[in-house]
Amino acid sequence: MHVERLEVGTELVYDVTGTARANKGRVRLVVEKFVGGGFAGQVYRVKVLDIQSASGPIGGLEPGKVFAMKILLPPTFFSRLFRHALYWIGFQGPFQPQVNPAAARAGALWQKFIRRGAQIWFGDERVVVDIHATFVDRSIW
Repeated sequence: MHVERLEVGTELVYDVTGTARANKGRVRLVVEKFVGGGFAGQVYRVKVLDIQSASGPIGGLEPGKVFAMKILLPPTFFSRLFRHALYWIGFQGPFQPQVNPAAARAGALWQKFIRRGAQIWFGDERVVVDIHATFVDRSIW
């Protein structure tokens, strides 16, 4: 059976790495809502149920808080096919943030730089969304 998106109430457990500090840990989440999706991936509202970390806090993640979670896999077959075809034509390879954890982490770190620029330009870094942690999920799709 092929899963196209996660259902409300689904519990997920991920090994995560913080972005500001590379602290590692395990988080348990529950999906509260499918927010949307397109060629870049799917976005869900999730609630953190539990965090286990021996190396210290992981970003701004806290049990009981609600966050957005992005999975870099488009929700429909056509969107996946279209995106993969474009990347294959343009780069002669697959969409790297989906298949290469280092590429996904690099994108997350760039987001931190963009937030710093927003602080300078707009006077408030909160105008750009923050990324607290990255993870790899090879089990869903």
